[in-house]
Amino acid sequence: MTESITLGDIAIEVTRKNVRNVHLSVHPPDGRVTLVAPRATRLEVARTYAIAKLGWIRDQQARLHAQARETPRRLVERESHYLWGRRYLLSVEEREARPGVKLDHKRITLTVRPGSDREKRADVMHEWHKRLLHDAIPPLIASWEARLGVRVSAYHLQRMKTKWGSCNPSKGNIRLNTELVKKPKDLLEYIIVHEMAHLIEPTHNERFITLLDRHYPGWREARDELNALPLKAEYW
Repeated sequence: MTESITLGDIAIEVTRKNVRNVHLSVHPPDGRVTLVAPRATRLEVARTYAIAKLGWIRDQQARLHAQARETPRRLVERESHYLWGRRYLLSVEEREARPGVKLDHKRITLTVRPGSDREKRADVMHEWHKRLLHDAIPPLIASWEARLGVRVSAYHLQRMKTKWGSCNPSKGNIRLNTELVKKPKDLLEYIIVHEMAHLIEPTHNERFITLLDRHYPGWREARDELNALPLKAEYW
């Protein structure tokens, strides 16, 4: 059961689970606060713990609110776009041909039919992004299946507003945010490892942290780098 406590202007969702310690989290992009506590924890004890961490909560929220946002992409000539962490200029070609996207060393060329609006251009780009991710993801999953000793039954790509990925341990599948195509590939790998580790341990408890420490020692740096990168304006 989820309850809530309020500290001034901060609302905190409190969930009791089969965990040993209290876990307090501030979530991007808007600074939502959650507290996971052992099942026997009284709400007053959770409140006292949160009060002791109030300064940390405010610092984390301030960092998120100050985080850079991408300006909305208009998908027009010479606009900046990012792919695997690198900046490219967009070139738009309008002609009677099948819509598509090509990439060279410094430019992304978007081909659309004359009169195509921003929504149509965005759809073409999004489909291209998904194809790139479908090329990149399976080899990473296969590599980490062997290293973690798990099996991913399926993966899915989805636009997500508040998460880089998610896992359904009971079904053995993972879900990944299509925005990851814009981030460096090592950060895509980190998210894949993170979600695959949930096939072993569904919660963010000490066992989960130990798994990441053992198999992906740089996960904290990857997490911080990912959360420091610009967020997408129209979806976050």
